[in-house]
Amino acid sequence: MDEKIKETRFNSDKAKCFFSKILAFTLGPVELKDLLDEGKVKVVDVRRPEDYEIAHIPSAVSIPKDELANNLDKLSKEEVTVIYCYNQQCHLGARACLILADYGYPVMLLEGGFKTWTEDFRFAVSS
Repeated sequence: MDEKIKETRFNSDKAKCFFSKILAFTLGPVELKDLLDEGKVKVVDVRRPEDYEIAHIPSAVSIPKDELANNLDKLSKEEVTVIYCYNQQCHLGARACLILADYGYPVMLLEGGFKTWTEDFRFAVSS
């Protein structure tokens, strides 16, 4: 194993920094469901509109990633926006989060995307 990596693994300050960032900017399906139940979050589906029409997370709005910068009026800087895309390997969500962060919006990414919401946790969807 690379000595620098091994050294980093034993640096608790770097670990705290890394995991704090993960927790600040991502959330899982259970956390999102709780926030939705409390009405404390705006959820944006950045997948293709036709996939949104088939099924989406309840109360999510469809704003494809390429249209996000032109639809900022649908979002608020006073609440956190949670972005989701297809799955863990899809980078549409991360790219969309970067767009919102560039415009000064508080944003989080749903870990695992729609696939984790539906297949791993089997939470309800709307169609």
